[in-house]
Amino acid sequence: MRYSIYFTHPQSAKLTKLGSQWLGRSAFSNNSMEHPSLTGIEPTRLQSLTINARRYGFHATMKPPFKLAEGRSPDDVKAAFTAFAKQTPAFTIKGLAPNFLGKFLALTPNQPSDQLNQLAAQCIKEFDHLRAPLSEKDIKRRRKAKLTPQQDAYMLQWGYPYIFEHFHFHMTLSQPLEDESERQALKAAAEEHFEPVIHQKISISHLALCVEPEADAPFQVIEIKPLEGPAS
Repeated sequence: MRYSIYFTHPQSAKLTKLGSQWLGRSAFSNNSMEHPSLTGIEPTRLQSLTINARRYGFHATMKPPFKLAEGRSPDDVKAAFTAFAKQTPAFTIKGLAPNFLGKFLALTPNQPSDQLNQLAAQCIKEFDHLRAPLSEKDIKRRRKAKLTPQQDAYMLQWGYPYIFEHFHFHMTLSQPLEDESERQALKAAAEEHFEPVIHQKISISHLALCVEPEADAPFQVIEIKPLEGPAS
């Protein structure tokens, strides 16, 4: 079993509905959903392009998946999550839009946000006392990605290499894509599908506590909390 802390809006929010439809699954209900009808992309192709993202659910990672440290319980995780949400303020960013990060498509911020980066860094640090150390198998798997020395050090200390200055807020929409014409068709389809919620201010107002019940099982939202801390 692994836990993670994700950004997402509540299940009833427009952003969440559109993202869940795109991926073909709701992480709140754990139910499959019909993929949308997109211009230039067949539903069966979208299904194959969202296999991995569908398992994780529509989200942006704040604290990557971790196993519980010895002596820690699910109640400890829930208590820490509740306390963090109560003391952390919500804020607004300029907007999201579909863009490619390397070879995969994701919703990313229109402009850099120090507040987003700070929130992610706080999540890494504040929940780390709950995390079990990585196994040697996990370390070897991560190192296959040819990490930089700094990323390797972060992995060993914090359990994940792509944090702090290496963090890039994103809500994954696809597998890696090689074909340039398909890349552009998918991006255009995402612009159309997410048109009601992109290129406009968006609130970073909630965090979700998620669980992977067993290895390779779909991640499920078990709690979602509003950020209720005083504005700075």
